[in-house]
Amino acid sequence: MDATKRATGERQQLRQNELKWGKELMGAGFTVIPAVILDRQEALGLDALDVNIILHLACRWWFADNPPHPSKRTIAKAMGVDPSTVRRRIAALEKEGLLEREARFSRERGQEANRYHLGKLIKAATPFALEEIESRAQARRSREERRARKRPKLHVVPPVEKA
Repeated sequence: MDATKRATGERQQLRQNELKWGKELMGAGFTVIPAVILDRQEALGLDALDVNIILHLACRWWFADNPPHPSKRTIAKAMGVDPSTVRRRIAALEKEGLLEREARFSRERGQEANRYHLGKLIKAATPFALEEIESRAQARRSREERRARKRPKLHVVPPVEKA
């Protein structure tokens, strides 16, 4: 697909989202997260707080090569919980192998908010995504087979010769 077609498709998708959510909400920003992370959160071992934290990280992850780095305080304030709750849940996500923290330091300010790498979550969710893709492909094949069975078969009968 060339860049022009891709850009056109992205604009059409944005318009659809604006029809659903409203131009103001979409204009204020939006977040992309694979549905499989929400659909399979229990299988991934994520509770509601974990998913909320992941959503906040995803909301601040704009480029693949620049991991999100919001402060725990910022996340906690948005969620209406104590920063220690966010700290404990992030530590648990790291211990469960779904998140990696990378400390950041600056000469002027000392320690800054950590960077959060979501690669392990992506790796853990990928088998579920592949399963979902295969399930959809199988459903599509089944529909196509049903349609093919229901089609009347056309038989061409040669004309009868008159004697």
